[in-house]
Amino acid sequence: MLKTKLAVLLATGLITSCVGAQNAVEATIKKAIEPRLGGAKIDSIKETPYSGLYELRVAGDILYTDKKGEYLVIGHVYDAKTTRDLTRERIDDINKIKFSDLPLGDAIKQVKGDGKRVIAVFEDPNCGYCKRLRQTTLKNLDNVTIYTFMYNILSEDSFAKSKNIWCAPDRSKAWDDWMISGKAAPAAAASCETPNDKVLALGQKLRIQGTPAIFFADGSRIPGAVDQKTLETKLSSLK
Repeated sequence: MLKTKLAVLLATGLITSCVGAQNAVEATIKKAIEPRLGGAKIDSIKETPYSGLYELRVAGDILYTDKKGEYLVIGHVYDAKTTRDLTRERIDDINKIKFSDLPLGDAIKQVKGDGKRVIAVFEDPNCGYCKRLRQTTLKNLDNVTIYTFMYNILSEDSFAKSKNIWCAPDRSKAWDDWMISGKAAPAAAASCETPNDKVLALGQKLRIQGTPAIFFADGSRIPGAVDQKTLETKLSSLK
């Protein structure tokens, strides 16, 4: 019994010592690096298996440094044997969301074919890349349910266009009319309420910095416009 107690005490001391050392390293890194990030804060610090590098999570991105914070590495780490982009995999993992937590009632719903596959897309009505995505990839995609969140980040005019589309009798048609054909929706009544502000807050919470941004049922995302082959490959990988 005595030996067991001593073992527990020794182990506890060792753990406390390790935690203290780790906290000291984190404090050193923050003190050295944060002043050089232009006001951004380090969300977390984690030791990696990559030759003594430490991973810094900063606003949904990843940077690397040494334990003293003397060097800052901006770039991706690749597995030399497999060519896997380890940094990209890590970024994708930390930026995953819980799809079921999305307020789908604040999105425009469009069902194509059997609608079994599901995606959510954040788009700005003034976004050229979003229009290209609609006019090619999404227009030709079948057997999918698309939830479109109108994420107004490009101009004040984006809010007005989104309101007109949200308040139209057929939101899905009004959105496609504008994004695909350039046909604007009629002006909405002043009394019509929209989820514009809530969607803007949601996008900021999810750290969506540009449109379009596509989210999948597994919580992963693809930033930017993609072609149909890329999107089909991604959807197929979720089965």
